[in-house]
Amino acid sequence: MHSERELAGFLRSRRARLRPEDVGLVSYGQRRVPGLRREELAQLAGVSPIYYTRLEQGQSTNASESVIEALARALALTDDERAYLHELARPRPAKRRRPPRAETARRGVEQLITAMRDVPALVLDRRSDVLAWNELGHLLFAGHYDRAAPARPADRPNLTRMLFLDPHTRELYRRWDEEAGRAVASLRIAAGRYPDDPALTALVGELIVKSPEFAACWAKHPVQVCGAGTKHLHHPVVGDLVLDYEALHLPEDDGQRLLTYTPAAGSGHEAALQLLRASGHATSESRHGATLDTLT
Repeated sequence: MHSERELAGFLRSRRARLRPEDVGLVSYGQRRVPGLRREELAQLAGVSPIYYTRLEQGQSTNASESVIEALARALALTDDERAYLHELARPRPAKRRRPPRAETARRGVEQLITAMRDVPALVLDRRSDVLAWNELGHLLFAGHYDRAAPARPADRPNLTRMLFLDPHTRELYRRWDEEAGRAVASLRIAAGRYPDDPALTALVGELIVKSPEFAACWAKHPVQVCGAGTKHLHHPVVGDLVLDYEALHLPEDDGQRLLTYTPAAGSGHEAALQLLRASGHATSESRHGATLDTLT
């Protein structure tokens, strides 16, 4: 995912969603494709049509701060989209390639989420690989996965891959389309911020090939920081749940974040989480008993 190509695709997608009447222009003649013409957008931004064309064709990533801001205003970008445009148009200097090393959650962070007995919690990397989860986090999102899976880099669960390719995970979300859009928008931001991450590139390529829904959504270039919100779930053990989530970015520039999920105090959803944890204990004790029977 080269920054030039991503910048070109993003500019085209945002230009296509604007109509002349949206920005006070008079449309002359029939348009073969939706949206503003390059010359019209260049006029609105106060830049040369030739220069803008070079940007949109991926031939330049040296845009000044003032040009980026002018394009953001002309395209009526949201705050998240504006920040993403800055990432693409002014990419970070490439870092020296180091031998690939398995990413892990810090020990203190793992201890923290383990102590959060009543709150489902996960630690994700920039690609949404699960680096750690506590008991309730595992039971809520991936009870059909091995609890120890995050400790094995070779087959770690990835929340975005699960969302699009795992039918059990798909059934978990009552508003799957909404969740899918959020996941792709978040992954887009990671792709813009870390264009030289080969594992991230491989994940996007895999999902484009294996999921037509992901491919269609990715092509629209959705961009949104998903730092907080509400998830509407239907869990196979405890039924419907409504949980507020918070994504807390950990203080290292590697994209790790801690996700927590909490119900409204005193709600039935709070009781459902307690029931879920109890069901996990019962299953664990049942398996332990079966193991002892086998041994004796």
